[in-house]
Amino acid sequence: MEKVMIRIRLSAHNAHYGGGLVDGAYSLQLFGDVATELLIRSDGDEGLFRAYDNVEFLAPLYAGDYIEAYGWITKKGNTSRKMEFEAYKVIKALPDLSDSAAEVLEERILVAKASGTCIVPKDKQRF
Repeated sequence: MEKVMIRIRLSAHNAHYGGGLVDGAYSLQLFGDVATELLIRSDGDEGLFRAYDNVEFLAPLYAGDYIEAYGWITKKGNTSRKMEFEAYKVIKALPDLSDSAAEVLEERILVAKASGTCIVPKDKQRF
């Protein structure tokens, strides 16, 4: 199946805790955006996110980091679409050096992963 990716820079606006720490729920928001694109590509409709089966937050994210969120459909039912998601930190902010320092990571860091189910009603499916 086709894989979809979006890349985002986390800003100070995304920081939810002290030290610029970003709430893990932000990854879920990105997974929702990826799911929407997957459904549009698959069915021609945004569909609805029904449920997450599993969610794991594996590493912290901070304001200034860049993350990539990936998703793909693993199974298509009559109206349901099972999906898997992964989010990776690819650029790390370096606030200890300066307020604008950052570095591209040699190896990306898996920060979150999830699986879930989306629904596209039969009458909304165009493809």
